[in-house]
Amino acid sequence: MKRFYTFRIVLLALLLIGLSVGTVLFYQHQLYFCLMFALLGIVVVIVLLCYMQHRSVNLILRMVESLRYNDFSLSFSTERKNELESTLRKEINEVVANFRQQLAFHQEQYQYYGTLLDTVDCCLVVIDKDLQVQWMNKSAIHELTGYQIHSLEELDELNEGVSRQIVSLIPGEVKVVRLHKGDLIQEMAVTATVYATATDNLRLINLKNIRSVLEENELEAWQKLVRVLTHEIMNSITPISSLSETLVERMDKVDKDEHDEEMIRKGMLTISRRSKGLLDFVMNYRQLSRIPSPVMTPVRVGDMMDSIRGLFSNDAILFQVEDENRILNIDRSQIEQVIINLLKNAKEACEGKTHPEIIVSTHYSTKQKIFQLEVTDNGYGILPEVQDKVFIPFFTTKRNGSGIGLSLCRQIMSLHGGSISMKSEVDQGTSFVLKFLLS
Repeated sequence: MKRFYTFRIVLLALLLIGLSVGTVLFYQHQLYFCLMFALLGIVVVIVLLCYMQHRSVNLILRMVESLRYNDFSLSFSTERKNELESTLRKEINEVVANFRQQLAFHQEQYQYYGTLLDTVDCCLVVIDKDLQVQWMNKSAIHELTGYQIHSLEELDELNEGVSRQIVSLIPGEVKVVRLHKGDLIQEMAVTATVYATATDNLRLINLKNIRSVLEENELEAWQKLVRVLTHEIMNSITPISSLSETLVERMDKVDKDEHDEEMIRKGMLTISRRSKGLLDFVMNYRQLSRIPSPVMTPVRVGDMMDSIRGLFSNDAILFQVEDENRILNIDRSQIEQVIINLLKNAKEACEGKTHPEIIVSTHYSTKQKIFQLEVTDNGYGILPEVQDKVFIPFFTTKRNGSGIGLSLCRQIMSLHGGSISMKSEVDQGTSFVLKFLLS
């Protein structure tokens, strides 16, 4: 094909030269009629050369235009064309098809890595030198703000100055920052990686929520402690209780002074009674380390609320259920126990109030896919200095409290993949919020 094309070009060039020479000769010999035909031949050859060049250039220009705008739908028909043009069209079609294949491959790779990055539980954010957010994965959107941010400085709404802390990170350094998302406090371990592209220097920010990990480690430590304590205490108390009962029985068979006998009997009875009380006390704490794994079943919110309402039918509790037909995949008995514990605490907090008010409300966030259940009272509130201790096992502000209720609630919510948080103001009331992440 190339030889034929070259032959045609050379032939036309020679013809053009010949016609040009003939034109000069015809002019010199005043053969004007032949001169006219020679000039006409020159024009025809030039037009033919221009036409050939124009068609080839036009095909190439159309290919370049499609590549410029990533339009790979371009395709040229090769039917009813001369051999040269047909071959050129085939070559262009192959080049465009190759680009189309490469684009499809890169799009598949982009979707693959995009999906892969969206499935990790770390918050990944890419920023440029002007702190503008170029990209963030789904975990970052969900965990940080619930929506796409355009500048890193928008995170300052969650905690003032947090953007400066992140920007000041040295690659390889790890910082822990706190982000306040509503009534939840998230502790994030932050690292940064710097890399350069052809047009800009970018920074990849990795934020990992470590609060849940810390809570799990804390709960595990407490559970281990409780198991050790209960094992040792029960091993000591059981024989004491048994021995004291035996001594009381034997005292009836031994002749003693009435006064001494009465004192010994009372002492042994006291030992027995207190040992049994302490044994019951320890048994109560053992449940902290023996919460069964939840058996998840679909539960209608309205049915669960009706069950709770029936248990507290004699109390002035207001139920504000937003969506009774909402289905939660939970262990109903465990979650009901959590709500019952919170309502009992709310009732105790309102004792002595002239107009006690307890409200159970629900809300579903479509954007964040979070179901929220809140128990609010207008009781006396919790002192600020002890608010961060209310979920610690064995801690209590009640005179006869065991200090395990709220700890059990937090463990149950953790087993459900949810969370429990509290906000309280002295003489204003307290609110406990349960949050369930729905898929």
